[in-house]
Amino acid sequence: MGRPATRPTKLKDGYYIEIRNKGSKSGVKLYSQDKLQMHRAIKMYERSKEVLILGESVNGKFVEKDPVLHVAS
Repeated sequence: MGRPATRPTKLKDGYYIEIRNKGSKSGVKLYSQDKLQMHRAIKMYERSKEVLILGESVNGKFVEKDPVLHVAS
């Protein structure tokens, strides 16, 4: 398996969402190059998973500080 990483990963410039199972504390981050791709991914996962919108990343840091939980309507 190998040993765990010692450095935090570098984030690409773009938009990130986190997909979780309902009721779970951890999830998987998904990267999109633009807002349209991000919204398509949200639509795809919103019915069966919790979607947390992390926001836009520029130079490895998120522009918005607070993530937003997206609830299916």
